[in-house]
Amino acid sequence: MRNEEESSYKHILKYVGLFGSVQFLSVLIQLVRNKLVALILGPMGMGLNSLFNSTVQLISCSTNMGLDTSAVRRLSELYDQGLQQTLNHRIMVIRSWTMITALGGMMVCLLLSGVLSHLTFSSADHLLHFMALSPAIAMLAITGSETAILKSLRQLTKLARLSLLNVFLAVAITTPIFYFFRLKGIIPSILIAAFIQMILTLRASYRLAPLRISFRKDILLQGSDMLKLGISFVLAGVCASGADFAIRSILNNMGALDAVGLYNAGFVMTVTYAGLVFSSLSSDFFPRLSAVNTDVKESNLLINKQIEVSVMILAPMLIALVLGVPLLVPMLFSSEFLPIVSMVQIASLAMFLRAMKLPVAFLTLAKGASRDYFLLEAYSALVLVVCVIVGFRLWGITGTGVGLLVTGFIDYIVVNVYARLRFGYRMSFKMLVLSFAQLILLLGTFAICMGADLTFTYWLFGGAIVVVSLLTSFLFYIMSN
Repeated sequence: MRNEEESSYKHILKYVGLFGSVQFLSVLIQLVRNKLVALILGPMGMGLNSLFNSTVQLISCSTNMGLDTSAVRRLSELYDQGLQQTLNHRIMVIRSWTMITALGGMMVCLLLSGVLSHLTFSSADHLLHFMALSPAIAMLAITGSETAILKSLRQLTKLARLSLLNVFLAVAITTPIFYFFRLKGIIPSILIAAFIQMILTLRASYRLAPLRISFRKDILLQGSDMLKLGISFVLAGVCASGADFAIRSILNNMGALDAVGLYNAGFVMTVTYAGLVFSSLSSDFFPRLSAVNTDVKESNLLINKQIEVSVMILAPMLIALVLGVPLLVPMLFSSEFLPIVSMVQIASLAMFLRAMKLPVAFLTLAKGASRDYFLLEAYSALVLVVCVIVGFRLWGITGTGVGLLVTGFIDYIVVNVYARLRFGYRMSFKMLVLSFAQLILLLGTFAICMGADLTFTYWLFGGAIVVVSLLTSFLFYIMSN
């Protein structure tokens, strides 16, 4: 009965509504921030900010031992089994290893600052900047593990509130820094944002599970299974962050910082903002899937319903984005960013495929298939770099959107074939019908928008497709209950 309730549309939509509303408010706050930052720093400044942030993410993913993901899988199983004493002990093991990885990550950033400066900017001019960013690596490691603990303990409402408060405080504090210090404010803003997020997360987590750490050898050895799985997450994270880092660095060398700034703006409007929706969908989903990962039938039911809900929610949003992006770009950034309009419209198709792929991809994590997960992520990262760079060479910024779309299509095929052969995943007929209907509507919107003037006819037909998409999702939900 419990599994049936947890796999129901009502349960999924309950947490989608919770996180979705919070993410929506977070996006609104970030939109204001991005507009202000775009006006203050321009494309070059946004490109510089993007390069520093991507480097921090790369070092963070390379040194956190995957604890932010591997911890969720094991803790979720213990939580569902009601083993409170074992759960508390496991949390202590995780926190002990987190302190080690946090200090290790900070030292790696300090020692490699010169290398990072040369790789990113082809000079040593930013060595001190990367040294100054090293505390952010430690703070991100601590935040990641504590967030994993809150997810595993099903503190989703608390996480949603923390997310909103974190975004609000970070924007309120860092935006004035950009205004008064311009480019010199980029490093302080990254450090302050990481600190705010860490403090808020620690405050919530320590109330539920008071801090206990131990560096005894026998205690640390108990985390060996988690670290074994985590190493694959680290390698996969290095591939993903490395691909992002490589793309921005290559664009910087091929088209200067302006190209990086444009790519980053387009990436934010599609991948990043769609990622907020995916995050709201997966925050509840992954712990539940981990808890039933040995039951093929229940796993398939959870995955297919998660895809259906993802498509129901995201498809109308993507259609509206494709339709309205010519107005949104100058509104959210400035007229200097208009070249990204076509990129965003094309990349929106990739996000639809991602909505259908991501729940299936979580199955590999839930099963603890560490080697397979790494190989899939490494392949995806390689395809992403090749497709985006080739697309940029052929069609400029618009071509990067084409690269994202081609990568999304290849990812979708590979992940679904793998999940079917390895774990027995089967698509449901209902899910396929809904996805096909919404895909046709999205493609129709894309056809209307490409090269069209913003006339009355444009808005009439585009608005009609948005309405039809909303009705399709609503009717599907009604008929499925």
